[in-house]
Amino acid sequence: MSQSITRRTFVAAASAAAFAAPSIARSQQAREFVVVTYPGRLSEPHRWLADQMEARHPGLRVRLVPSDSQDIVAQIKAGQGFSPFDAMPNDEPPHITAMTEGYIARRDDAKLKNLGNVFPELLAKSQGFGVPATYSLIGIAYNSQLIKDPPKSWADLWRPDLRGKVGIARTSSNLGLATLAIAAKSFGGSETALEVGWEKLRALEPKAARSPAILTQMLEREEIAVAPLWNNNTASAAEKGLPIRFAMPAPGAIAILSFFSGIARSQNPDLIAEWLDGILTPEYQARAAGAPYFFGPTIRGVTVPEAARPYTPSTPAEVLALQTIDWPKIAPQRGGLVERFDRTFAI
Repeated sequence: MSQSITRRTFVAAASAAAFAAPSIARSQQAREFVVVTYPGRLSEPHRWLADQMEARHPGLRVRLVPSDSQDIVAQIKAGQGFSPFDAMPNDEPPHITAMTEGYIARRDDAKLKNLGNVFPELLAKSQGFGVPATYSLIGIAYNSQLIKDPPKSWADLWRPDLRGKVGIARTSSNLGLATLAIAAKSFGGSETALEVGWEKLRALEPKAARSPAILTQMLEREEIAVAPLWNNNTASAAEKGLPIRFAMPAPGAIAILSFFSGIARSQNPDLIAEWLDGILTPEYQARAAGAPYFFGPTIRGVTVPEAARPYTPSTPAEVLALQTIDWPKIAPQRGGLVERFDRTFAI
């Protein structure tokens, strides 16, 4: 009897295993690829790219995690074993930090067939980690009902008629750090000689905001009339029908690159390479350059849509006029600069 029971048990188990095999195979095919993205509508180009990948890989789910918080970095660092995230965007200052701290992975150039499309000057800034995905601009946003003579240069922010009407962002943001550097560089200083920048910012008698989003709201509520601001924030305000305009002041608007990088200890290096290569396609770049995102393209041959031209360079001359910040010199000072900003402007 025991042998009969054993045989029946074996036959039943074998039948159950055969019946379950397709389900097991299906579960093995299922994969999740987790990508950090921007909050709000700026995530939409990433969702489009994710949909393309899912269509190519049955069973793949690309999960987007909207965040502009350092909480993501803390989770990556705290993870035991494989990373809970696979890829993430970083502007230039955090990109430098991420390379130094080792939580993003080196790029596998052999797997990126579109890498040759990238402007070489921008690719060099990646230092072998991730790809230059887009760039955003810092220019001067202003309310056209309050400002009849728009600023034409960075130095125009210090015109007597604008004193007390200018808003600035806290130096915890890249916008705030860049504003301090602009103030210094416009009056003989530099990223390593910021004292003149502090003096000039105090001379503005500015209204300080804790973030670019709050600075945009202050501009919309007419608490300020003018501010150094991202082109994307300015375009979003203008899209609401508000009289907010964007100027690319002389000697040039400030371009800040955003990189997309794979996370170290990801289980999906093949999907990371596919995602990064997708970022460098003309289709993705053109979509990201259009309304309402207005991200600058980092590859050759992308035509900037008409609606984006007030916010994004559309000619070689405009691109060549863009200015940059020497982030490796200023980013390591961020902690002390934030403390000084808070003391100086009582924020």
